[in-house]
Amino acid sequence: MTTAASWLSELNSYYTPTSTQFDGARAHRASIESRLDRDLGVGEMFEIGSLRHGTGVYNYSDADYLVSLKGFRPDSSLTMLNKVKESLQGRFFSTTIGVRRPAVVCQFADGVVEVVPAYASSGTGYWIADPTGGWMLTHPKDHNTWVNSVNNKHDGAAKRLARQLKVWKYRRNVPVSSCYLEMRAAKHMDGESSYHSTWDLHAVLKKLQDNSLAAMNDPTGLGSRFTAYSSEASRTDALSKLSTAVNRASKARDYASAGDHANAIAQLKLLFDR
Repeated sequence: MTTAASWLSELNSYYTPTSTQFDGARAHRASIESRLDRDLGVGEMFEIGSLRHGTGVYNYSDADYLVSLKGFRPDSSLTMLNKVKESLQGRFFSTTIGVRRPAVVCQFADGVVEVVPAYASSGTGYWIADPTGGWMLTHPKDHNTWVNSVNNKHDGAAKRLARQLKVWKYRRNVPVSSCYLEMRAAKHMDGESSYHSTWDLHAVLKKLQDNSLAAMNDPTGLGSRFTAYSSEASRTDALSKLSTAVNRASKARDYASAGDHANAIAQLKLLFDR
C-alpha cells in the first residue's frame, strides 16, 4: 500500500534532477567568465543555489553562479546588473538575456544560467543586488555549510523538505524566493528532534503563514536578512496560495495520522498539483 509518507518520498525522487540535467547550462560557464573578465574583471566565479545545495527541482531549477567582480561597488546595484547584462549580450547576441534581481538570466537553448554579480565584502561574504532594491550582504558558502549540517543531523530530511516547498512553489506558481524557502525549511528542521514527513510539511507551511512570509534573519549571523518576495503584489498572491497549501497539508497530515492514506494522498496531490 502506498502511504502518504511513501508518496512524498516518490515526489522527492521524481523531482530530483538527474546528474546530467545541467550539463548544457554548465557548459557555458567558461565563456561567461571569460567575457565578464574581459569587460569587467572577475575575481572568482563559483556555483551557488539549489543545484549546489542539492535541493534543485527537476525541469524547474537553473544553474546559478556567483561572479565576484573586481573594482569598486557602484552606488546602484541596478547599474551593476545592467553592465553585466550588456557584457553578456554582446557575447551571446542571439540569446535572450534579462535582469531578475539579484541575477542576470541567460536563456540558453540547452539550459538556463543565472549569473549573480557580486562584489567581495571588506570583511567576509559578498554584496549582491537586493531583490527589493539596493544591496544585501550574503555568505553563500557559509549558508551551504549550515544547511548541510542541519541536513546531516536529520539524515537528509532538511533538503527533502526544502525540495517539497520548492515543488509547491513551481507547480502552484507561488511568487516566493526559492532561497527563502530552503532556509526556512532548514531552520524548521534545526529545531526538531526527528522528522515526520506529513507533520513537518504542514508545520513548516504553517510557520510561513504565521509569520506572513516575514524576512528571515541569517541563521549564520553573518549576512543580510532573507526576503521572501519582491513586491507587495507578490506577497498578497503568495499568502493567498499559502493559505490554501496550509489547509491541504493539514488535512493530509490528519488523514495520514488516522491511517486514511488514500485521502491523505488526494490532499497532497492537490497541494502539489500532481
